[in-house]
Amino acid sequence: MESPTERWAELALHPARIRILRAVAGARHTPRELVALLPDIPQATLYRHLAMLVKGGILDVVEERKVRGTVERVYALPAHGATLDPATLASATPEDHARYFTAFVSGLLSDFSRYLARDHIDLAADGAGYQQIVLHLTDAELARFANDLTEVLRPLLANQPDQGRVPRLLATILLPVDQPSTSNDTSEDSPGPTDDPGTTEGNDSWHR
Repeated sequence: MESPTERWAELALHPARIRILRAVAGARHTPRELVALLPDIPQATLYRHLAMLVKGGILDVVEERKVRGTVERVYALPAHGATLDPATLASATPEDHARYFTAFVSGLLSDFSRYLARDHIDLAADGAGYQQIVLHLTDAELARFANDLTEVLRPLLANQPDQGRVPRLLATILLPVDQPSTSNDTSEDSPGPTDDPGTTEGNDSWHR
């Protein structure tokens, strides 16, 4: 039997629904606007996906407008995810976290799509990149890491918009992962755990 989180994943990770979530990230759209933004998704199919996302709590109806005798709905991502207070996070269920994380990742997809839509992109010159690594930390080491990162960011957060300064998005995701299963296969063909840190082409700092 599927768990609630597995049902959420099946709902949220459908390719068409990912595109819908990306389209509404940081915006509010009516179905007609979404049809125009996603013309390759048949209208009936798009409406069906919208209904499923609303039922699953991943998308909200934030407004209803009367248009020529009918009610037109306006859709947006739930108004949470980026700035949840500790009490809300502490009481959140796994399904709540799944919805919050969906809103967070959908926003990143939208921002990255806008970046890719520029006339010219150069990850190295633009200072852009994305990376995934695994750190092995005790609780004390994790606390020091978080404190050190805060101290690095604190003065930068005080920067005001100014000539020469470019708004740069820094998104963080930190979570424990399962320990890799041990294997007796030590063949030289098997990559080590740090052979591919998941870096992309981009700013050289991402490769260090």
